Amino acid sequence: MLSRQAPAPQAVSPASALPSMESFDVVVVGGGPAGATAAQDLARRGRRVLLLDREGRIKPCGGAIPPQAMRDFDIPEAMLVAKARCARMVSPTDRRVDIPIEGGYVGLVDREHFDEWLRERARAAGAERRSGRFEQIERDDEGALVQYRGRDSVTGEEGPAVRVRARMIIGADGARSEVARQAIPGSARTPFVFAYHEILRSPDPGTAGWDPARCDVIYRGSVSPDFYGWVFPHGDTVSVGTGSADKGFSLRNATARLRRDSGLEGLETVRREGAPIPLKPLPRWDNGRDVVLAGDAAGVVAPASGEGIFYAMTGGRLAADAVEAALATGRAGALASARKRFMRDHGKVFWVLGLMQRFWYSSDKRRERFVAICADKDVQTLTFDAYMNKRLVRARPMAHVRIFFKDMAHLLGLVKV
Repeated sequence: MLSRQAPAPQAVSPASALPSMESFDVVVVGGGPAGATAAQDLARRGRRVLLLDREGRIKPCGGAIPPQAMRDFDIPEAMLVAKARCARMVSPTDRRVDIPIEGGYVGLVDREHFDEWLRERARAAGAERRSGRFEQIERDDEGALVQYRGRDSVTGEEGPAVRVRARMIIGADGARSEVARQAIPGSARTPFVFAYHEILRSPDPGTAGWDPARCDVIYRGSVSPDFYGWVFPHGDTVSVGTGSADKGFSLRNATARLRRDSGLEGLETVRREGAPIPLKPLPRWDNGRDVVLAGDAAGVVAPASGEGIFYAMTGGRLAADAVEAALATGRAGALASARKRFMRDHGKVFWVLGLMQRFWYSSDKRRERFVAICADKDVQTLTFDAYMNKRLVRARPMAHVRIFFKDMAHLLGLVKV
């Protein structure tokens, strides 16, 4: 038997041997909402920023943006392709609970155009945009080198490896972040839901059962054994999809079933997309030296709801703040502030949503009771107040008490559904 010998490690060439090497204060890997937000914030502060993104990838996403995100990140209404004014919760037995969004709406975007708009906004702020595939972080005596391969915009072919020097690196390259894998120990242990959706041409106005201002959320084991399915309006198109952590569950078959059950089977399919989505923040987001994570790479997608855009942009901003502090003070320990601040503001919400998903989504019997709870006005008011404004609501203590006793009644089976 021939022994297989491991290849010798490649030596990193010193900067003097790479005459045309460029230097950046920050290299941001990934141009989704997290990376684009971080790049914009740092460029506005006068930092030299490289925003590196792979073209052509569109994340499967319902595209919901709460009002708080529009306020915090100056998102104009012109970016919205639809406004949802009602959410319909559908139980395993087809019980339907409509929850009106009183006094407001939830904005919906198409990620294909929204993400590009964010990247262009970062470029306008002073960040340099490049299309390329991140390969690795190398180091020499002077610090970090980021290696990537660019792609020809005409032929689509990859070019030779390129290295640039970076004082700091933000990994915003998605759930299976290569930056995290190389730089952050333990990052591979993140739990995932695998999401899949199909973008369809919207039904004609007046089509029976179709409301372009309503988001449908379907809780049914045949649609997802541990998550939910959705039908979200996107103006001229509609997103229909589902997710599950069960690798043996066919998301495509479930989506086809969902299309059929929703009366959308015959509509034209514009595109199909799938990707893993993390449902738990990583225990560490930085390497204590020069790398910090943001967005899906950091695991900041809300359990139970799967909401990610607001949390991604928030994480991107916090990563930018942490990097700026580290650059300004020379203290790499400042990078840890990104996770500390995020968990202080949103950690309790993630914990509650995680418990809710593990309990209520575990069987059709519990899903039926969960949808029944959603019919309660106290639950509706508090849930949407928390969602729209991104905070746990403390202003109505008696409503919390009432909800507690109602939940207990459902858990003990004292309420008929």
